[in-house]
Amino acid sequence: MSDKSSDKSPKILLVEDDVGLQKQIKWSLDDYEVLPAENRESALVQLRRFEPAVVLLDLGLPPDPDGATEGLATLQQILQLCPNSKIIVVTGNQDRANAIQAISLGAFDFYHKPFEEQILKLIIERAFRVYELEQENRALIQRTRSEPLQGLITCDPDMLKVCRTIEKVAPSDASVLLLGESGTGKEVLARGLHELSPRIKERFVAINCAAIPDNLLESELFGYEKGAFTGASKQTIGKIEFAHRGTLFLDEIGDLPMSLQAKLLRFLQERVIERLGGRGEIPVDVRVVAATHQNLAEQIKSGQFREDLFYRLSEISVHIPPLRERQGDSSLLAHAFLERMVQAQGRSLRGFSPEALQAIEAHRWPGNVREMENTIKRAVIMSDGPKVTLADLGLAHQENSDNEPLNLRQVRDEAERNAVIKALARCNGSVAQASELLGVSRPTLYDLMNRFGMK
Repeated sequence: MSDKSSDKSPKILLVEDDVGLQKQIKWSLDDYEVLPAENRESALVQLRRFEPAVVLLDLGLPPDPDGATEGLATLQQILQLCPNSKIIVVTGNQDRANAIQAISLGAFDFYHKPFEEQILKLIIERAFRVYELEQENRALIQRTRSEPLQGLITCDPDMLKVCRTIEKVAPSDASVLLLGESGTGKEVLARGLHELSPRIKERFVAINCAAIPDNLLESELFGYEKGAFTGASKQTIGKIEFAHRGTLFLDEIGDLPMSLQAKLLRFLQERVIERLGGRGEIPVDVRVVAATHQNLAEQIKSGQFREDLFYRLSEISVHIPPLRERQGDSSLLAHAFLERMVQAQGRSLRGFSPEALQAIEAHRWPGNVREMENTIKRAVIMSDGPKVTLADLGLAHQENSDNEPLNLRQVRDEAERNAVIKALARCNGSVAQASELLGVSRPTLYDLMNRFGMK
């Protein structure tokens, strides 16, 4: 747990080089835990360790006790490290200019020496109240934004950022390029772009550029006139034209042959097409979303993909993290797929064995969500017991290794957040079960969830 939990008294960092004044202020603020610091270096040590909500900062610090240069420099560094902390600066009666400069740099308020106890207490109480309100507001915003797109199951912070990006981009007509490994959910996100856009009432048309032979792909995309080639017995519109006023999803765009890349580029530039065998230009209004698992930068270098087409397709690029990098998502998805498969297969399975869950969390999932879905489906079919076991999954247990930050507070916060995410995912969102698994009370778990912005 953090240092804050060890002492119920709110913490105030007091940066003051006058030891006598330090003692006087500490005595006056007996309702708070006052953390003294004599200079910038000791102040930053205390700040990194405790991250106090309120800082009392004397502008006259050594080596410039008669000026304000060191104090103002300390103010700026504190705000860089803890931008949410409320800094109350201490000035002399004739030092109004420095007080105003401190406020312009981001200080919350100021007071003059010699201080009046009641006035200082009122300023501090107001600073704490503003800090608490801002914390509550940030948590509220995080909770209201914590739901992923419809059809997408995730609790991973990076994946939730992807969802927020999709929500921001959806109302525009910008071309979007979705980059990610196979099975990461690129089509789900493409449909999300369509469903959150003004084009929702029109068609969402998807075509897999890797699934259609090169000699047929042009006619699939652009259509053809009657008699354009042997077997063309009637006029047929292509996928691009069929998606008019809607959204066109070009999956596996990295597999588009060079001969068609030039024709697609012309369409993106001119927004008109020509059917095979036709001579007239047909205007098409369509929002284009493309996706690929390939490294287009490498393909451009090797001459396999046009650089100008890449820039046309990637007005907005979105990288989708693989399942192995999504915190808690493997367990969460496993529970979701299990519930779906159990219902579809008419089985009465009740969750996973502990060994099965450990194997699910440790597996690298090279096939990502698609591999997960197939694995759970197989396990449901093969299972004979009341729960899905490690043997049913057919996965070998592996050890995970994570890179942790070096800052001790960050390590603790990251460890607590990861533990909460994994516990909730493992318990399929049950707070009661997750609190038992973590060995804490439900109120404590709710506090942790609020602290980390989880719903």
